[in-house]
Amino acid sequence: MSPAPLFAPLPAPAVVTPGPAAPAEDPERLAWLALALTPGLGSRRILQAVERVGSALKLARLPMTALEAQRFPAPSVQFLADGQAWRAAEEEAGRLRSLGATFLPCDDALYPGRLREIYDPPPVLWVRGKPELLSAHGIAVIGTRQPSPYGTGMAELLARDLASRNLLVMSGMARGIDTAAHKGAIAVGKPTVAIWGTGIDVIYPKENKSLAEQILATGGCIASEQPLGTYPAPPNFPKRNRILSAISLGVLVVEAAEYSGSRVTARCALEQNRDIYAVPGNVTNKNSWGPNTLIKQGAKLVATWEDVWEDLPSQVRVALEATLPGFAPEPGGTAETLFAEHGGSPTETRILSVLRHDESLQLDELMEQVEGEFSSSEVFTALFELELAGKVRQLPGKHFVRSF
Repeated sequence: MSPAPLFAPLPAPAVVTPGPAAPAEDPERLAWLALALTPGLGSRRILQAVERVGSALKLARLPMTALEAQRFPAPSVQFLADGQAWRAAEEEAGRLRSLGATFLPCDDALYPGRLREIYDPPPVLWVRGKPELLSAHGIAVIGTRQPSPYGTGMAELLARDLASRNLLVMSGMARGIDTAAHKGAIAVGKPTVAIWGTGIDVIYPKENKSLAEQILATGGCIASEQPLGTYPAPPNFPKRNRILSAISLGVLVVEAAEYSGSRVTARCALEQNRDIYAVPGNVTNKNSWGPNTLIKQGAKLVATWEDVWEDLPSQVRVALEATLPGFAPEPGGTAETLFAEHGGSPTETRILSVLRHDESLQLDELMEQVEGEFSSSEVFTALFELELAGKVRQLPGKHFVRSF
C-alpha cells in the first residue's frame, strides 16, 4: 500500500473570486529548482557546472550546444533546452506555496552551512516548518527500526534530556529509535528536525502521520532533498543519511545491527569530521553490535545526557547554557513528582516510580512491589490510564515499560 500524503490539498471552492497574484519566484532560486528537477543530473554535477558558469540562472538558460559542452546526459540537455525544466520548477514552486512549504537552494542564507561543506551537498532542500532549525546546534539520534525496550527507552530519555537543554534533536523519523528520539524532544515541548528520504508531502512510515504533525505543531522542521511526491525507494535513504549527519554536531547511535543504515550514517559522520557517540548494549543482543563496535573504535560512550553535553565544543555549550535560565529543565524534581504535580493519581505516580525505561517489568512482579499499597483493581485501572496517556507501554507477556 502506498504511503499517505502528509499534506492533502484543500478542495477547490465552488466560486473562485479573483485575488492578488502569487508573488513571482526569484529567477535565480527558480533556476536552482529547475536544475534539481532535471533527470540525470546528480548533486555534484550540478554544483560543479554552476561554479564553472557563474550562476544557476546562467546555466539553466544556456543553449543546447553549451549544455552539451557541460557534458550533461542527452536527456538532461533536452529537458533543459526545451523549457521542460523551467515549467517543472514553476509548477513545483506553486505546489510548495499551496502546502505552506518552501525550498532552499544551496546559496540561500538559510541553507545549513555545515551541509554546504560536504562533498556532495544537495543543490536544493525541500522544507516544511522552520528552515532556520537546520543550522541550529543539534545532535542526530539514530538506530535500529526494531529496538529492544532498553533501546527505545534510552533513545527517548536521552533525546528528552538533551532537548530540554536546547540541544536540537535530529533524526530520520523511521520506525524504532528515530521515532523514539523525536518523541523524546516533543515530550518536553521542544522542536525536532526530521530528514526524510521521501518528498515532504509523503509520510513514511505511514503510521508516523501523527508524529509528523506533532513535529510541525511544536515548531520543528521536516526536510528532504527529494521533490514533492517522491515515494519510498531504497536508494534514497542512504543518501538521506549524509544530510542528517552533516547538519548535526555529532551522531548518537543507540542500537544498530551489524548491517544497518546506522552504519552508513556513522560512516558519513566520520567522513564529515563529526563526533560519534554510542550507547553500549548487552553483548548478546544483535542490535548492540553497532554501538559496541563503534565504542571499541573510539566513539564516545554515552550513558546519560552529561556524556554528550561535556563533549560538546565549549563555545556551543556556552551558547546553549546561556539560553537556560538557572539551568533547571526539570525544576519540579523527578519525572514522577512532575507527573503528580500535573494531576497524576497516587496509584499512577507510584507505578511510574517502579517502572523503568530500559527494562520491562512483568505484571506479577509489579503487583508484588506495590502489594499492600493498592488493590489489584486500582493497579489495573492505573495501568490502563497510563497506557492511554502514553506514559506506559505494554509489551507481550504483560510486561510494562515507562515511556517518559
